[in-house]
Amino acid sequence: MPQLHPQIEKVLEAMAKLDLKPIEAMTPAEARVQMETMAASRKAEPLPIARVENRTIPGPAGQIPVRIYWPKAVGTRPAIVYYHGGGHVIGSLDTHDLVARNLCGGAEAVVVSVDYRMGPEHRFPAAVEDSMAALEWVHANAASIGADSSRLGVHGDSAGANLAAVVAILARDRSTPKLRLQSLVYPVADFRMESESYKTYATGCGVLTADAMKWFRGHYLRTMDDALDWRASPVLAPNLAGVAPAIVIAAECDVLHDEGLAYAERLKEAGVPVEYKRYAGMIHAFFGMMPAVDDAMNAQRAVWAAFKQAFS
Repeated sequence: MPQLHPQIEKVLEAMAKLDLKPIEAMTPAEARVQMETMAASRKAEPLPIARVENRTIPGPAGQIPVRIYWPKAVGTRPAIVYYHGGGHVIGSLDTHDLVARNLCGGAEAVVVSVDYRMGPEHRFPAAVEDSMAALEWVHANAASIGADSSRLGVHGDSAGANLAAVVAILARDRSTPKLRLQSLVYPVADFRMESESYKTYATGCGVLTADAMKWFRGHYLRTMDDALDWRASPVLAPNLAGVAPAIVIAAECDVLHDEGLAYAERLKEAGVPVEYKRYAGMIHAFFGMMPAVDDAMNAQRAVWAAFKQAFS
């Protein structure tokens, strides 16, 4: 049995009382409503920031909704493009608003959170295309949002970390924009889903079970052949040399644990500077579990510090 942290055990006990449906037992619409409801019920106070604005930016298939957060810090600030988690199927600007606000205030950066297209309505590679378009827009329009186009980073959790990793590779391949840091929180790195952690933590570690990941994959990818495309499984990228330095956050008791570690190792082998932090007894989604879980804020602070150092 997984050795869960006592704070995580309390979170799981509270979740059990809510009688939540397993993700794999729901339709995408039902799963989205459940995630929105859970996020709205979270009682945590975000760091103070200056202001927030919803707007749309041009994308490859129409307008992409984004939410821009400005820090209290004065002057031209660095910018972070943020991709939310949710298996490329659920999640939104709202479900990850609290983490985005903390990222803005903690890293003292303009944060642009991206509402990329998701499956099953828009399957792979739609999310990748929107994510890269958003990064390119921020780079081209940095001055208009009070940001410094030479100090850019990307951040994401789970599916969002998958997208952050992929756009970091695309940015390297296109030679622009030059990213200072890619922040990857328990990334989906390998849609083949064959690592040992899929067996060890298949159940009993929160909502992200092995079956839930299969459900996400089935709604995101067009066919299983897409799992072999590095834009879906960045661990399969033939060459990672020259991509942005990375911080990789891992939860010990997570089906995605092993592929996050594998991706960090591949980056290191390619000569990419990597800060790898593994949080013992934590489960998938712990990063947003404040104030109930101390390591949620510890991990967020580690990310803020990494961005501040990268932008200095």
